[in-house]
Amino acid sequence: MQTINLKQYYPFCTEDTFVEVSDEIVEAFLLDKRAEAARDRKMYRYKAFYSLDCDDGIEKAAIGWAQPSPEDALMEKEEQAEYAEQIRRLYEAISHLTPIQARRLHARYMLGMKIREIAAMEGVHPSRVSKSIQGALERLRRYFANRKWTSSL
Repeated sequence: MQTINLKQYYPFCTEDTFVEVSDEIVEAFLLDKRAEAARDRKMYRYKAFYSLDCDDGIEKAAIGWAQPSPEDALMEKEEQAEYAEQIRRLYEAISHLTPIQARRLHARYMLGMKIREIAAMEGVHPSRVSKSIQGALERLRRYFANRKWTSSL
């Protein structure tokens, strides 16, 4: 058993208050103090200072100390699952397009090609490519609406 002064560990203690605690608690306090000092040194070295008007966690993220709360981790996991489900639905809907529509849609939105580039590559007039892509988007909208997935496409 060791005797510690609470004034050293708790800033709100204004008087010397001596308490006997076990060696494990003293060790835990010591480890916590070392971790806090290391964190302060890291913040100083990498110039990640706290600002009084900013609470978006950028200071903690700059030095790698930001740990998501369990609620944030769960929400992120749910968002990833929802995103994966949306991608799966999109692939399912695209598989119901004609091969030409799917190819042109892929070239336009996945590869970022312009309509004129797609038309030149396929040797057709740009208006045919444009109409084909518009038709593909309309079929995707109807497919999603029929499945009652979403109408935001």
